[in-house]
Amino acid sequence: MERRIFIKNTSLFAIAISTTGFVRFDGKHYIGDCETTSDILGPFYRPDSPIRNNLTIVGDLGETILLTGKIYHKDCSTPYKKAKIELWHCDSNGVYDNSSEQYRYRGTSFSDENGNYSFKTILPVPYDIGNGMFRPAHFHMMISAKGYQPLVTQVYFKGDVHISKDETASLPTAIKRILPIENLKNGTKKVVYNIGMSESLLAESSAIDKLVGTYTDEKDSTIKKIFFKKDNVLWMKNELFGVNFDFIGNNTFTRLGSDPKEELTFHFELLPTSLVKLTISSVNENGEKQTQVLVREKT
Repeated sequence: MERRIFIKNTSLFAIAISTTGFVRFDGKHYIGDCETTSDILGPFYRPDSPIRNNLTIVGDLGETILLTGKIYHKDCSTPYKKAKIELWHCDSNGVYDNSSEQYRYRGTSFSDENGNYSFKTILPVPYDIGNGMFRPAHFHMMISAKGYQPLVTQVYFKGDVHISKDETASLPTAIKRILPIENLKNGTKKVVYNIGMSESLLAESSAIDKLVGTYTDEKDSTIKKIFFKKDNVLWMKNELFGVNFDFIGNNTFTRLGSDPKEELTFHFELLPTSLVKLTISSVNENGEKQTQVLVREKT
């Protein structure tokens, strides 16, 4: 996440939808006339955040910032009205609210008749992820619009010294999501992020249903991975909620925003015995291929 194919018995049916009119990254440069690239979902997504566009909290520290922009159809010029925009980020101490009923610094809004959206919040800060590494400051966003692939993305900020060392923010696909911050006369800040929705190649919903469930490692039965469906997209459960995947054909998925150098794939094989085998393949930093095989438990 080519296809308008139906492969009998052990394969997925896919819908082929044109992506004409969008910039896409071909591994070396951008092609097309507009683009919004995806990024990792990250481990801190929580569904069902409150419908609100003012996320500021009285008494909390942080620099007030207005995040604003437009949502466009695939032609890059027609505004998309009533697109759903979810925003979440850390507080001024670099901490995410993963459990409270207040959903601090999390909110959901919708684009207006002209495609406009906005959030008033605080500027997130970089935070320590261990071993002397910091994630650069960033907003997480998920945009859902009928007729298009839900877009998961992250917004970074120019001048952040941590971007060059971050494995996702430093990717070529993130260049146009590293945005300038404008200082306003009233002492607050503003960042503008316009988004072009992209039709893409999705696995049929009924096919994803065949893959969901709990998978157990063939070599170590204590290792399990749970896959589920949300918004007709395949997800894998993590400690908080989950990470979502892109369908790339031939019963194979990849994690959204993963480094192309990692060559990370999740290949599902529907066996005649009604079991499903999952082979996870990747290339480590030494260029060595690694595989893990899991089998779905009977439902």
